[in-house]
Amino acid sequence: MANKPSILVDLNVIVDVVQHRQPFYEESARVLDAVVRSQATGWLAAHSITTLFYVINRLRNRETAVTVLTSLLEVFTVATVDDQVIRQALSWGWSDFEDAVQMAAATNADADYLVTRNPRDFRSGIVPVVQPAAFLTLLNQ
Repeated sequence: MANKPSILVDLNVIVDVVQHRQPFYEESARVLDAVVRSQATGWLAAHSITTLFYVINRLRNRETAVTVLTSLLEVFTVATVDDQVIRQALSWGWSDFEDAVQMAAATNADADYLVTRNPRDFRSGIVPVVQPAAFLTLLNQ
């Protein structure tokens, strides 16, 4: 890929890495690594940060949650979830509102791709939706 792509990473990809979920861990970790290595510009929707804190705090503890989020925020930028993003997501009428918010945040961040393990949950035609393996393939072209 000639230019460095901008990606919004869905929460499920981050949770795959945090929880070492198999068989998804390796590809999800490689997506995060692409952001760490500055091969891609990474975005996380603001509401994903709060949910991730909750998940890690519940699985481990507050200190671990703070450490993980601090590390993520060193390489990812928080995509705004504000009045405009929420209203845009609502206007689409998707059955899964959280997915609509992810997409609206990706649109607002001007992301090139939304990387998720569940592409069928997203409607096409807004920001291209790709699974981690497909994104890694695009990155290596």
